[in-house]
Amino acid sequence: MNEAKADAPESASELARIEAAAATPHAASAKDRGTPRDCGHFDIHIDRDGSWFYRGTPINRASLVKLFSAVLERDAEGGYWLVTPAERGRITVDDVPFLAVELDRSGEGAAQELSFRTNIGDFVTADAAHPLRIATDPATDTPRPYILVRNRLEARLTRPVFYSLVDWGVEERVGGATRFGVWSKGTFFPLDPSAAPG
Repeated sequence: MNEAKADAPESASELARIEAAAATPHAASAKDRGTPRDCGHFDIHIDRDGSWFYRGTPINRASLVKLFSAVLERDAEGGYWLVTPAERGRITVDDVPFLAVELDRSGEGAAQELSFRTNIGDFVTADAAHPLRIATDPATDTPRPYILVRNRLEARLTRPVFYSLVDWGVEERVGGATRFGVWSKGTFFPLDPSAAPG
């Protein structure tokens, strides 16, 4: 009991320190920082539904989640880090850090633009630099769709968003085969797990 009480202020203090470092001007700009101190694991966890936790406790402040997401990076090996000018630490991500929760369409045909809003309020339009990809959920054998938001960081499309995407799908010839997919900013994205952007 006493141990748990002693741990709570320490946890709050560490989270406040990470928050202060993340809020440092230019914290999200790699060109402005030197080599941050490696702090190991921050004990921050993003679950499959895009919810953030610190030491098992939900982070309910949307502004704090937004701040942390701005300094979130993913390395070439797939590890996730919060990186500030002063320090960096690993975090655990169950699937991907973001969810695409809203979809807007403008234009027609190959000139069509598909824009997604994430659960933290970022916007991204599918194109050659921000591709859609479809994986297969190993547990259910159903499609699991993603879009690249920035720098190796992806958002998983929620089911209603993916259903809207499918409703706007068309058939096109890709690599000698007829594929079902969607256009966005001149790029055709097949909506099956084995396909790559055309």
